[in-house]
Amino acid sequence: MANVLLLIAILLCVLGMAWLALAMEAHWKQVRSDKVSEKTVRLLRYLGGASVFASLLFCLAVDHPTMASLVWIMLLAASALIVAFTFTLRPRLLAPLVGWVRVAS
Repeated sequence: MANVLLLIAILLCVLGMAWLALAMEAHWKQVRSDKVSEKTVRLLRYLGGASVFASLLFCLAVDHPTMASLVWIMLLAASALIVAFTFTLRPRLLAPLVGWVRVAS
């Protein structure tokens, strides 16, 4: 059960970092050709922050607070690297994360 909770924490952390990165116009342009609206930026920031916070809660559910915070900090660093390398090599792989956003006309 602990492994499943840690896996969920990892996925939430990577997802949160990706949404936070996609809230930046430069990264948005790497993934989508349209312009990002301010409403979408706010929503992506909220989703990213909530996902990262949820990953902390899952880490706390697995271990005692001192170990959970250490694991979470390492997850933050690893997730940031994963998202950065994805933007470097294949940014279009992140397009499904914002596939629900309509093209502004």
